[in-house]
Amino acid sequence: MATEDLMEVINANNRFANNCYKILSNEIEGNVFFSPLSIHTVLSMVYQGAAEETAKVLAKTLGVPNKEFTANRYNKLLNILNNIPKVTLHFANKIYIKEGPPLKNEFEKATKGLFLSETESINFEDNERAAKNINSWVQDKTNQKIKEIIVPEVLDQYSRLILLNAIYFKGNWNQQFPEKYTKTEPFYLTSIDKMDCQMMHISEYYYYRKDEHLDAQILEMKYANRDISMVVILPNKIDGIHDLENKLVETNLSTIAQGVYHTEVNLSLPKFKIKTGMELKFLLEKMGLGIIFDDKKANFSEISETDEQLYVSTLIHKAFIEVNEEGTEAVAVTEMLMEIPECSVYEPPKPIPFIVDHPFIILLQVQYKDSRTTLFYGRIGEPIIRKDN
Repeated sequence: MATEDLMEVINANNRFANNCYKILSNEIEGNVFFSPLSIHTVLSMVYQGAAEETAKVLAKTLGVPNKEFTANRYNKLLNILNNIPKVTLHFANKIYIKEGPPLKNEFEKATKGLFLSETESINFEDNERAAKNINSWVQDKTNQKIKEIIVPEVLDQYSRLILLNAIYFKGNWNQQFPEKYTKTEPFYLTSIDKMDCQMMHISEYYYYRKDEHLDAQILEMKYANRDISMVVILPNKIDGIHDLENKLVETNLSTIAQGVYHTEVNLSLPKFKIKTGMELKFLLEKMGLGIIFDDKKANFSEISETDEQLYVSTLIHKAFIEVNEEGTEAVAVTEMLMEIPECSVYEPPKPIPFIVDHPFIILLQVQYKDSRTTLFYGRIGEPIIRKDN
């Protein structure tokens, strides 16, 4: 398989990431955090069972040419992501189908064989047991960081299919922060309001550049496996986050770190632990995917050996990230419920200050050849340290 073909899926995911973020950043204040790859994967799986206009709209939104291309390239991408040394990165898919009519051969072949998805028959009418089963899988795949993706009340006799994707990442920094230098310092929410945060400090060599167009500084922080990094994009102005976001969504995320150089940096970065959860129907409708939620227009006739009309009733995404002195832990789960209708090296003489004391953007990315896959994307507007439930 040509490298260029895999790049096409990577670049499609990055364009999709920016399209999602453009909407989410305008709708949500404070912290925004999600996995564009998780959402893109679930939609790419359900695309395998779509037909006619539903398939056309999904292909356009996903930025992919056809089903076979998408499934084959995802197969290679998932095998790469699941076999990265020195960090923990797990990418898992699962389909729960109502007991009864089986999946169609082509859909099962694509989802199990190429998307590496597990499949399990389940009795949705026993909603307590079904929800417990589904949430148990999510807990296992996210190292207990996300304990619940679905509640029993959304499952009933009309439920037919649930598609799940989970991403779990845990990696240590290539250069870890000394804990003794972490202290309470102000973080400016705006030019007027501020909060206390736990600020980490280190003086080390990082990859850095200024971006005049974005009016921001960019810092790339490598993990123990140097193909994975967290890119921090810090606006020059305390109140500059929204201007930065408006420009960033038009930027190619695959090349965001191009032009960085290796230099000594005095880095101050807040610790944070954040959980987010959202129903994605509003997002995808704004992206032109309203048809998949329409119980009369949706066409998923290539999924199951049934005459019943399937449509997407619920699409839930949950994400978690923790950044501390040792490194980063991040997870995301996307759940789709389908139903039928009721009835270059330069070293300056002085270290560069990079003080992350106001809202900023983070990207967790995996390097592949000359491109990057964006695993996670977010705005840290309030670096809170949430207690685990």
